[in-house]
Amino acid sequence: GVQVNSLGLTEQQPENNVYRILLEMLPVVLSRSARARAVQLPAWNEALGLPRPWDQQWSLRLQQIVIEETDLLEFGDIFEGSLVINETVDWIKTEARREMTRIEEMGGAVAAIENGYMKSSLVEAGARRLAEIETGTRKVVGVNIHTDGATSPLVADGKSFFSVDEDAEKERIKELKDWRQSRDGDAVRAALAELERVVRAGDNVMAPSIDCAKAGVTTGEWTDVLRGVFGEYRAPTGVASATTPSMTGNRDDDEDLAAVRARVDNLSARLGRRLKILVGKPGLDGHSNGAEQIAVRARDAGFDVVYEGIRLTAAEIATTALQEGVHVVGLSILSGSHLALVRDVLAAMAGRGIEGVPVIVGGIIPPEDAGALIDAGVARVFTPKDFEINAVLGGIVEEVERATAD
Repeated sequence: GVQVNSLGLTEQQPENNVYRILLEMLPVVLSRSARARAVQLPAWNEALGLPRPWDQQWSLRLQQIVIEETDLLEFGDIFEGSLVINETVDWIKTEARREMTRIEEMGGAVAAIENGYMKSSLVEAGARRLAEIETGTRKVVGVNIHTDGATSPLVADGKSFFSVDEDAEKERIKELKDWRQSRDGDAVRAALAELERVVRAGDNVMAPSIDCAKAGVTTGEWTDVLRGVFGEYRAPTGVASATTPSMTGNRDDDEDLAAVRARVDNLSARLGRRLKILVGKPGLDGHSNGAEQIAVRARDAGFDVVYEGIRLTAAEIATTALQEGVHVVGLSILSGSHLALVRDVLAAMAGRGIEGVPVIVGGIIPPEDAGALIDAGVARVFTPKDFEINAVLGGIVEEVERATAD
């Protein structure tokens, strides 16, 4: 199976994303020798918010049209014998083998994860791509070229995506409490105790896990046992060691970055120490690219950056902000749960006496929700249309300047 990349989907002129999705899909269906058995396509509006069932259906219809209304699947490999394709495949294989050799020399894949190499490579690739878009080297229709045009009727009413019902969380919590009340508590405790015994002994956990499921143990309770024995693994973020175009001088807009760096230096001098930002990823959202790109560019601009990776709780973010003495907190949220998560972070910060630290929020956030976040106390909101990170960092510096003016 293949999951088609959604990284290239844009908030600007989102109707264009339908064509991008089709183009991304074609490479894994055109060639019979490399054809995917299953393809998962993103929805056209994933840069705006959570897709609705209709949006997901549209992507499904795209696949069905290719299957039912074309003859692509009736032929053998239409690329067989192509000199261009063969040369490209040979190049890919050569580069893949070179990369595998590099990883093997490090001690294998596990070692390459633990030393941060794999994550740093991903962060660096993301930084290069973003730099190309910012400088115009990589053309993106509707973003840095052909930006004028009529407003899409698909987004005219402002209801072009799924809105999360905040009461849904309360309903799920109630259902969970009811479930725990209805099950056999003694059986649950016995199943969890046996699971812990097996885990500590290093034996196969499958049988006790099945017993836990039969007893009604929740996923959270099951993972708590494993977490209690093994601890919680936090993978390297790749931010500190990533080499970016800004560091190598391979950028056409270094003047913009230099201007931000000068503002950071001036503000740091006034503050008496280096301007410090915490970039946080609250909740279960695992999409880290945006947070990583902000973190690495902030580092290049002279910020002191704290970034601890994904899936943090509001309490963890607030505690880190307090302990690190940061001047600003940046939250990246792409899960659709920004209203609840930001509210939790703001409350946690207030509970620790640091409510005066400005909070910046970035992510897939509808305009009406952006207004609600500002009303709740957020200093500024950025969305995918704000792709010029130097300008974003300038806005962050401005908010800290305002917050520390007295």
